[in-house]
Amino acid sequence: MSIQAIFEAILAFDEAKVKDLTRAEIDAGTDMDSILNDGMIAAMDEVGKKFSEGILFVPEMLMAAQAMKGGLAILKPLLSSDSAASRGKVVIGTVKGDLHDIGKNLVSMMMEGAGFEVIDLGADVEVEKFVQAAKENKADVVALSALLTTTMPSMEATIIALKEAALPVKTIIGGAPVTQAFAEKIHADGYSDDAPGGVELVRKLVSG
Repeated sequence: MSIQAIFEAILAFDEAKVKDLTRAEIDAGTDMDSILNDGMIAAMDEVGKKFSEGILFVPEMLMAAQAMKGGLAILKPLLSSDSAASRGKVVIGTVKGDLHDIGKNLVSMMMEGAGFEVIDLGADVEVEKFVQAAKENKADVVALSALLTTTMPSMEATIIALKEAALPVKTIIGGAPVTQAFAEKIHADGYSDDAPGGVELVRKLVSG
């Protein structure tokens, strides 16, 4: 048994095995942070790398993220508050009028896999709900998703509302019709066209 086995089970999309191995490592007294960082986060980083190289695709990324999530659910309650809160909080949702959530769900799971605390508001989220969640959770980043061009103005409305509320929060946007140019136009702090890129973007924004 080893942390490497957890890493490999995530890359094999084997949620049951990830759960069993995580329990075994906990029972063996393995360092919790090491299970999280060297087993789970490292595996999701590898998944992101393989996606960027065209080796894995969205369905495989979802399966890997789901496998990781199974282990994370067991580990999370046992992590010290320092480990659990060290990387930052992300509020994420699909904007008002848009019910698409597959991309958003993938980004949410990848963020969680990278060690961020994720508050997922779901789809068709009102502007006020983003602002309220960012305020209540003291979020570091608000991530907005849109799959319909008709709902993209909701992204701008949300960013304006967050600025008006004077919240010290960064905003990132993504989704099929969204572009870097649009992100700049509405004064978002960042844009990514895929989930691994979104994770890297949040890492930079939180550490920077």
